[in-house]
Amino acid sequence: MNGMLRAELDRWAAAERTATFWWRDDDAVTAGPALDRLFAAAGAVPLALAVVPMQAEAALAAALAATGTQVAVLQHGHRHTNHAAPGTKKAEFTDERDLDAMTAEVQVGRGRLFEVFGARSIPIFVPPWNRCPAALTARLADIGHRVLSAYGPRPARHAAPGLLQVNTHADPIDWRGTRRFLGLGRLAEALAGHLAARRQGTADAVEPTGLLTHHLVHEPEDMAAIGGLVAEIAAHAAARWLAAVDLLEAA
Repeated sequence: MNGMLRAELDRWAAAERTATFWWRDDDAVTAGPALDRLFAAAGAVPLALAVVPMQAEAALAAALAATGTQVAVLQHGHRHTNHAAPGTKKAEFTDERDLDAMTAEVQVGRGRLFEVFGARSIPIFVPPWNRCPAALTARLADIGHRVLSAYGPRPARHAAPGLLQVNTHADPIDWRGTRRFLGLGRLAEALAGHLAARRQGTADAVEPTGLLTHHLVHEPEDMAAIGGLVAEIAAHAAARWLAAVDLLEAA
């Protein structure tokens, strides 16, 4: 394990605290070798799979039913279509779009996931590109969602009344540069950095540290390396990997 990450986990152990983690993987739509590699990398560690509702295929549901990995299905927007204005950051849901239309899309998507995945689909909303306008966020609890998940340390425990926010904090892809794997060292440093901020009180101490992957983008050897790091973390006495349902219990 990376020395910086191990040292940080040792500090949590010395303080008799548990360093909580969770793993979210985005953009799932169907089965295939990339998904198989994700499941193999996770092993016994639970996964939260953010699925695009209107692209989800029956083959994905069959793959989830067949795996021995603990996998929950989260709602990843509606169609994962970019509606942002030219020259602005990508987003499916924006302030410029009609609020009622966006609300209806979220409702339709949630129903579609329940139809395909049944009870495996849980009320956690993951907006594509991790962007959700405040007006839509304010409606998510009213239409059945209990958690909003984006990226970066959460500014507050609740994103809106009745809606907990639980984000991810370490993404191993260099999206602004090579669009390839950053390497285990930088991934471990990002995880350690969020843990240190939690321990020191500069980030919410109880927000689990979130790993964010995209199985369709990672090379086979990179996903295997991520799985090895996850297993090393799981073996540390101070660490605990949470299932997505654990996030709901805290809502």
